[in-house]
Amino acid sequence: MRLGFQIPDFTYDGVPNDQLFDAVAAQAIAAEESGWDTVLVMDHFYQLPMLGEPQNNMLECYSLLSALAVKTSKVQLSALVTGNTYRNPALLAKTVTTLDVISSGRAMLGIGCGWFELEHVSYGFDYGTFKSRFDRLDEAMEIIAPMLRGERVTYSGEYYNTVDAMNFPSPIRQTGVPIMVGGGGEKRTLPIAARYADESNLICGADEIPHKVSVLAQHCESIGRDPASIGVSWLVSAIVGETTEAANNKAAALFADRDATWSALDEDTTMSNLLYNLGERYNLSVARGTLTSEERFKVNEHIIQTILMLDRLPLPKNLQRVPEYASTHHETLTGTGYPRGLVAAQLSIPARIMAIADIFEALTASDRPYKEGKRLSEAVAMLAEFRDRGHID
Repeated sequence: MRLGFQIPDFTYDGVPNDQLFDAVAAQAIAAEESGWDTVLVMDHFYQLPMLGEPQNNMLECYSLLSALAVKTSKVQLSALVTGNTYRNPALLAKTVTTLDVISSGRAMLGIGCGWFELEHVSYGFDYGTFKSRFDRLDEAMEIIAPMLRGERVTYSGEYYNTVDAMNFPSPIRQTGVPIMVGGGGEKRTLPIAARYADESNLICGADEIPHKVSVLAQHCESIGRDPASIGVSWLVSAIVGETTEAANNKAAALFADRDATWSALDEDTTMSNLLYNLGERYNLSVARGTLTSEERFKVNEHIIQTILMLDRLPLPKNLQRVPEYASTHHETLTGTGYPRGLVAAQLSIPARIMAIADIFEALTASDRPYKEGKRLSEAVAMLAEFRDRGHID
């Protein structure tokens, strides 16, 4: 059995930015010296909601892996996993091959279709639909896989095109850079893994592993591939302490904040709680005028969904600006709003009026189960306070 060590967090108490890489490298070196087979990092631009706030430190994946290649000598290096939507596939093949050269043949390409919508909207990457992201991954692998074997590729697809794309210097190993496809979807992910991957990294419950392996084997056999020729790994999270007691105490403290008991949770419930549910006591502890990181993430998410939904509607000419008006009511005149952080000069008069109307409605609504509506005088006073702060007109 081989073990991979993922580093998912780059926010450390007392570690300034100019010492951040040293702190990360120390973990990779310790993993190598302890016998871990692979060191992996996330390919994200914002921290994930289950791990921290979006503005927490997040280092770019392949710049970091290349630097870690210089600090280590034995461990395999990979993303867990690369979001296909973030990079042109030929460029990704070149990037991973460069990592392979720097590391003297220790690179692996971990890849998936991409899923974190907030990053796509914020950075301007095309998020598309669930189907289109898998279609794009399928096309991308037609380019990436042969390029990682040192082959030239000409390809014409719906999403990607190359003309005699070369990749020199070639990967160090004659067999090329190994590919790991992440995910456990039986209709799209596992078939893609069967066609292109050297390893399938499953995301599923422990009791589901035998079934997923069986489905993967069926997909391999359907294309004439020996199922034994593809490796299988499993992504799992662990709470670590110096002793078992210390680890159990960490788990208990983590879930106490979520109104839950670690020992009483099954695996699915545990993951659900890690993703979003921080508990009522946590939410009720919010001071006036602030948002918890969970609330901030969910509010951003609902606005992003609004933007994506409205932008896709075939609105008539007289309604063309509805997406603008509906998606900017959480912006402020000072650039402290969300999701885009727009300032006054970027907000139209109708959009600024909509923001005022939205706040007024939120303050005075009497049909919400979690609070009573404010009186008119209270609402107007609060609106005046927001105006004085420069948030609204």
